[in-house]
Amino acid sequence: MNETEKVVSWVVYRMTLRGKPVGVHAVCEQSEWEALELSRPGYHTLLKAGITNEGEAERLARSGQAAVASGSS
Repeated sequence: MNETEKVVSWVVYRMTLRGKPVGVHAVCEQSEWEALELSRPGYHTLLKAGITNEGEAERLARSGQAAVASGSS
């Protein structure tokens, strides 16, 4: 791997929305998730981490299958 190549890991999480009983699923890079958790620990719910492909993360978020895989990385 080239020195300039960055290995990116993706996560799917449930966004907490004020006034909504169930949040929506969202996708971001692992580093962005870590920043979210630092700013408001436990506010959003991590559904699946360690996804190596953004497209796969998007598919999981849309399908709702990430909730089934909760806790796995």
